[in-house]
Amino acid sequence: MRKLALLAVILSLSASAQQRGVFLEDIDKTADACTSFFDYANGAWRTANPIPGNMTRWSRRWEAGEKNKNQLQVILEDLSKRSGYAKGTPEQQITDFYRSCMDAEAINRAGLDPIRPLLADIDAMKTRAELLPMLVKLHNLGVGGPFGVTSQPDNHNPNEVIANIYASGLGLRNRDYYTGTEQRMVDIRAKYLDYVAKMFALAGSSEDEAKKAANSVFAFESRLATAQFTNVERRDPKLSDNKVKPAELQKMTPHLNWATYFRKTNVALAELNVDQPRYMRALEEELASTPLSAWKTFLKWKVVNDAAMHLSDPFVDASFDFYGRTMGGAKEMKPRATRCVETTDLLFGEPLGQEYVERHFPPAAKARMEDMVKNLLAAMGDTIRGLEWMGAETKKQALEKLSTFRPKIGYPDVWRDHSSIAVTPKSYYANILAATKFHIADDRSQIGKPVDRSRWGMTPPTSNAYYNPLMNEIVFPAGILQPPAFDVNASDAVNYGAIGVVIGHEISHGFDDQGSQYDAQGRLRNWWTEEDLARFRERGECVVQQFEGYFIEPGIHHTGKLVLGESIGDLAGAKIAYLGLQKAQAKNPGRVIDGFTPDQQFFIAWGQFRGDELRPETQRLMVQNGPHPTGKYRVIGPLSNMPEFAKAFGCAPNAEMVRAQRCEVW
Repeated sequence: MRKLALLAVILSLSASAQQRGVFLEDIDKTADACTSFFDYANGAWRTANPIPGNMTRWSRRWEAGEKNKNQLQVILEDLSKRSGYAKGTPEQQITDFYRSCMDAEAINRAGLDPIRPLLADIDAMKTRAELLPMLVKLHNLGVGGPFGVTSQPDNHNPNEVIANIYASGLGLRNRDYYTGTEQRMVDIRAKYLDYVAKMFALAGSSEDEAKKAANSVFAFESRLATAQFTNVERRDPKLSDNKVKPAELQKMTPHLNWATYFRKTNVALAELNVDQPRYMRALEEELASTPLSAWKTFLKWKVVNDAAMHLSDPFVDASFDFYGRTMGGAKEMKPRATRCVETTDLLFGEPLGQEYVERHFPPAAKARMEDMVKNLLAAMGDTIRGLEWMGAETKKQALEKLSTFRPKIGYPDVWRDHSSIAVTPKSYYANILAATKFHIADDRSQIGKPVDRSRWGMTPPTSNAYYNPLMNEIVFPAGILQPPAFDVNASDAVNYGAIGVVIGHEISHGFDDQGSQYDAQGRLRNWWTEEDLARFRERGECVVQQFEGYFIEPGIHHTGKLVLGESIGDLAGAKIAYLGLQKAQAKNPGRVIDGFTPDQQFFIAWGQFRGDELRPETQRLMVQNGPHPTGKYRVIGPLSNMPEFAKAFGCAPNAEMVRAQRCEVW
């Protein structure tokens, strides 16, 4: 036994000495790192791995996300081989939910039946007085529009939770799709009208009735859209900071009895936030003047569209054809099993996540991540202290904020109790409603209470990360802590170049154009001197102009102000991660692997992690809607600003990957 134990130690030491470097097979050796680093780092992988028909983008990172779902499917199918689980246990809930979702025959046999009673209730409305009770009923079931209510920490006292009233109700992504004059917007509106009409026809309307209904819905949504924030306005937290008392909200929309609404939705409150007062005033006009018949048509549309992906195949196919194919560019739908896994994770992510973590997130991975986060927080502190453009008083405030950062890694310390959700293998839509009502009630129950800092905004298997400015926390679910983002068998240089930049990115969100407006306690408060704030914005403008010059196709470029926060995050994240690597290598010096120096491994790892190939439709969707640049520019954008990159690859001063006007914020 002693010999075997000694052999295990020797093999372990040998494995640690043979750490993985970058993915050699991904590198396009015909490309020049100083000219086209995106192609150099991952071009060979993208050539060998075209986007699957059911995906809208593809890279090692997105492939890893789909592998997570395959692992979840294995878990669900393993657990489903057994029966007799006690009612309300995680095993019973996730297996019965998954079984009900996989029962395509029963779902198709039900057709429209799951939502038919709700549509009949809407049809039965005779007077405007019935509108409020119907909105209450729909909101209690998770049907959106034309406004929503959720919990959020108070911008000015983030230890307390208040209600937030937000704008909702659009079937298209945002107001630009309703107001834009570009031909692509005109085309999408025409296809959206066809889609709405098709769904009304599937719900039983005649062809003529369906077209009239579609026109009514689109006119209604267009009026709502014009009153909503632009994408850039949404990024300004001060615009959405409008704390009011219930009586003030009542004055904004006198045609809604808010006391009744809050009583019937079990929301207890003294104060609340209204994210878009201008929109609420426009909603009041609709409440006052829009005929009840138009309201009924709109509400029926919301019911059908929200339920579509959980109904029979004709509804699922129509929904995918518009949102997945037309808007996103996907060529085919994902298999039912994958979709059922996604929905199980969405609604039962923590019960399912407990099993996922046990199988796929070992303690060694969490320990190494904790060490990396510690190094990167220290690197950010060094960066702040070394800034020449920031004065002493602002530095003091920034360092105080950094000291209160709270990292969350892998999974919650306290698992949320889902046991009250009644789940049956016999009725998929009943399970959807039961889980949805649980999450809505759970969210509402937080209002008026102290903030529960143990809660997570993502499920453990999610391949993503986030920063919450009101909680001043950075969160990294176990799902993203897998190769290529993070690998316990990879070199420090590779891990710092991939997940390290993600960690630095999330840290820097606390100091981007949005996060910089929140202080160490998470309050929306200016902690900058006037001079330092002006210098900060000037440096941000450099990033804005850089990304305004990045085109995805002729005539369509990124909106610099829309992607500013994420681009500052990538730029600062790469710098912080590089400094963090230096700290790690001071204890454990890196080495050349496969001919690449640690610095080269670091930069190539970022290019291989972020090397997304995207469909044209997806790129247009991102540029139109999202705060994230496309993958190519997330790779080359920050690195072209770093002298360390140019030095690592011996780039000439006039190389394409060396910006003449270098942007540096943090």
